Amino acid sequence: MEDAYKKINDILVQLVNEIWELEAKAIITDEFKDITNNDMHVIEAIGLEEGRNMSYVAKKLNITMGSLTTAVNHLVKKMYVERNRSEEDRRVVLVKLTEKGVAAFRHHEEYHHQMTEAVLEKLDEADMPVLMKVLDALNEFFRGYGKQK
Repeated sequence: MEDAYKKINDILVQLVNEIWELEAKAIITDEFKDITNNDMHVIEAIGLEEGRNMSYVAKKLNITMGSLTTAVNHLVKKMYVERNRSEEDRRVVLVKLTEKGVAAFRHHEEYHHQMTEAVLEKLDEADMPVLMKVLDALNEFFRGYGKQK
């Protein structure tokens, strides 16, 4: 059991590190060299909707409104995001991707598609429930751990 524990631990640590590193390399190409991996995740959280409420995006990313405001300010300057006041409630700030932001979103989405397909093509239908159970357990751990802090 100890050998299995060590092997699983080593794989998880390696995976987390490699995913973060490789995602940055895959996403930040010549076309998108003016943004960071974190910027790309803000773009992903904003999504393709007509206008997202800033508090919705902050909650989705599990960051403060202040951190999101700083990130959005950079993305507005770089013309990936536009910010507008809600017509219904002028206190509400909505963010939306520009054409450049949509291109970045699609680029990021394609990377995730390739990553998911690479895993799925190695699995049989019978493997799927086990993989889903493992991924759910990891997701539950990370979400719970983040709330402990």
